[in-house]
Amino acid sequence: MSTVAEPIAEPIPLRMDAHGIYYVGDTRVTLDTVICAFNTGDSAEEIVLHYPVLRLNDVYLVLGYYLQHKADLDAYLIKREAQRTTLQASIESSPLGAIRNTLLVRQSQQNGNA
Repeated sequence: MSTVAEPIAEPIPLRMDAHGIYYVGDTRVTLDTVICAFNTGDSAEEIVLHYPVLRLNDVYLVLGYYLQHKADLDAYLIKREAQRTTLQASIESSPLGAIRNTLLVRQSQQNGNA
């Protein structure tokens, strides 16, 4: 007679930095990146192909956690998108934004002449 081992609860491989951003495992790949890829149709295997620093089992654990806590994590993702939008607007209105725009115009002109 064989005995069935008790299931082992694996910790979710997410860590939060001082700014409140979640990263997967010991990588710099954000939770946002993984969930966005998943929501656009990528499988766990495809996500790992795009981000080889990720471990497949970590991606599966994170996706499972996301599916179980979708409302909470969707709220987090909305907050992160608002932060990105604010940061982008700040950059675009700064002197660096003007430099960026000048460089983009030059690049466009060079590509048009090529």
